[in-house]
Amino acid sequence: MDFSLGNSLGTLFVIGARVSGLMLFAPFMSNVAIPTRIKAALAVTMTVVLYPVFAGRVQPVLSPIEWPMLLGSEVLVGVAIGIATNLVFDAAEMAGQVFSVQMGFSLVNILDPQTQVDTTVLSMFTQMMALLIFLGLDIHHWILRLIAQSFAYLPPGSATPNAAFTQQLLHIAGAVFGIGLQIAAPVLASTLVADLLLGLIGKASPQMPVLFLGPAVKGLFGLVLLGTTVRCWPDLFSGMFSNSLQMLGHTLHLAR
Repeated sequence: MDFSLGNSLGTLFVIGARVSGLMLFAPFMSNVAIPTRIKAALAVTMTVVLYPVFAGRVQPVLSPIEWPMLLGSEVLVGVAIGIATNLVFDAAEMAGQVFSVQMGFSLVNILDPQTQVDTTVLSMFTQMMALLIFLGLDIHHWILRLIAQSFAYLPPGSATPNAAFTQQLLHIAGAVFGIGLQIAAPVLASTLVADLLLGLIGKASPQMPVLFLGPAVKGLFGLVLLGTTVRCWPDLFSGMFSNSLQMLGHTLHLAR
């Protein structure tokens, strides 16, 4: 009886380790605005729900030395899922930073409730838009289904983090810059064109106060183009969320 109880508790810890790793980095669920007790309750609830379905897939561990390695690998798998699904949010934040610098709004900072650091207004705007699209498209439901399917695809104890797995995680982290530039591309291009035109005007008419007109013109161009492209963001972000989940599938495959 004690042995059976010990196995049950061990299985709960193993499943909970992967769920806890997800909760550390998953978008929306890792938000610091959500109280820690609610996050803990959600993690425990998910663990209890997943236990009857995947308890039989947990490989038995008899050696005390194997337990830390097993729990560490499960936490790493959960962290990988969280990082991959949070990719678009990090890219949106970077795009907001590019908007702010190019449009002259980088000096106006407010406290970001998600990271507890000062960030620009446009960066907060892009993050909030990404969060609204995330909730509107029910991506959080995708993540919940994904964590459940990960136990079937990669049973607890079978994950073997290796060099290819680590390299893929670094590749996902590096993809933030490329995706962020894709989001910011229209505004970035318009402000660069504005800089070029203002430079030509300044050469043609040295008396014109280009230094004073430049920030206003770039800000106006950027805001107009940003307002025009925002309507395309739901489709754009939907494709990016799908691509991030595909990258996650490839990452989990490397850990088998």
